[in-house]
Amino acid sequence: MLNRAFIKIVLFWAAFALATFAHAELRIEVSKGADNATPIAVVPFAWESGGRASDEISTIISADLYRSGMFKPLARSDMLSWPTRADQVFFRDWKALGMEYLVIGRWSNAGGKYTASFEIFDVLAGRTMKSATASASNPRWLAHYTADLIFEALTGIKGAFATRLLYVTMERHGPRNQRYRLLVSDSDGYNEKVIRDSKEPILSPSWAPNGRHITYVAFQHSHPGIYIQDTMTGSAQRITSFPGLNGAPRFSPDGQKLALTLSKDGNPEIYVVDTRTRALQRVTSHFAIDTEANWSPDGGSLIYTSDRSGGPQIYRQSLATGAVERLTFDGNYNARASMTPDGRFLAMVHQDSGGFQIAVQDLERGSFNVLTDTPLDESPSIAPNGTMVIYATLERGRGVLGVVSIDGRVKVRLPSSVGEVREPAWSPFMF
Repeated sequence: MLNRAFIKIVLFWAAFALATFAHAELRIEVSKGADNATPIAVVPFAWESGGRASDEISTIISADLYRSGMFKPLARSDMLSWPTRADQVFFRDWKALGMEYLVIGRWSNAGGKYTASFEIFDVLAGRTMKSATASASNPRWLAHYTADLIFEALTGIKGAFATRLLYVTMERHGPRNQRYRLLVSDSDGYNEKVIRDSKEPILSPSWAPNGRHITYVAFQHSHPGIYIQDTMTGSAQRITSFPGLNGAPRFSPDGQKLALTLSKDGNPEIYVVDTRTRALQRVTSHFAIDTEANWSPDGGSLIYTSDRSGGPQIYRQSLATGAVERLTFDGNYNARASMTPDGRFLAMVHQDSGGFQIAVQDLERGSFNVLTDTPLDESPSIAPNGTMVIYATLERGRGVLGVVSIDGRVKVRLPSSVGEVREPAWSPFMF
């Protein structure tokens, strides 16, 4: 009975995902910012090359900082001046506007390489905090990377704006005519690119540590297989296609192995496959359902969902010794877990008496916090700096992506302008 109940839950999530996919572009809406978000002014950067700039990078930088929920950028129309060099800065003007920090800069293009030089000022102290230079291959990447450097200088946390998102969409052309797409975009939803296009479902996408390769489940003639694909060249290779379930692939921290779920021997179990030799190692051997494996940051253990205790909970198993420990005890359902890069926090889908929400457990202190209050949340993926979790949810009956900070203080919605999206995955650092 326990296995049947768990299978029903797994099938429910699959049906929910497939039923709510639709093709769309992402928008950014900050629904809840940090208390007392820090006032900051990002002055338009001066363009120092000939002609007109194709983008205005200070606008992108301001949007990134605003999207973090921790900063409140000043509107350009409210600025009293537009300094681009330190000797043009009059701190009294920015104090009068209530600013705590000020960013000015210049940018240029030399032979296809974009470079920005900028300064960050502490307005209240009347001093320069940081001067730096950033380079990238295009204006948007330059803006995101610059925002990362600013964010780190002001918070002490490495920024994750110059990262990418991976997600699945579905477009309906009739009751039996669907088009599934696997897409990748910048962290703000721009530069969307189709990675795979299919008439059959695409599930469980995730990134390799190199930020270039991805893995996912795709169907051919109604049979699932696990694939690895190069996002730059588009080349893809099928890693497994055993009879039965081939699901939930995740790269190891060194990028050489995949943890996955197979039912080729009858029961869903956790396996590890070497991506070069295709050598297969069975990790679990239990009458319960074991699935949704993910890696510890050091690669020495796997965390996975199992109903061996009577309902879906999170377990950790050492790959060296085989020792298993149960990690979650709050609520009657905890699944699809992943760890922050420092190994301290565990993000998961959680259910107690109501719907399904995103929750985080502090493995050091033992605290357990439910971060979201929407009724149907799933597929959490942690940002590479460990501060935010992206997930799929419902808003007014439509599927959107949500982002919540690890402490629950900041919430961002990424609704689509046309339809719905699902199965998000946050990339590793790209710089």
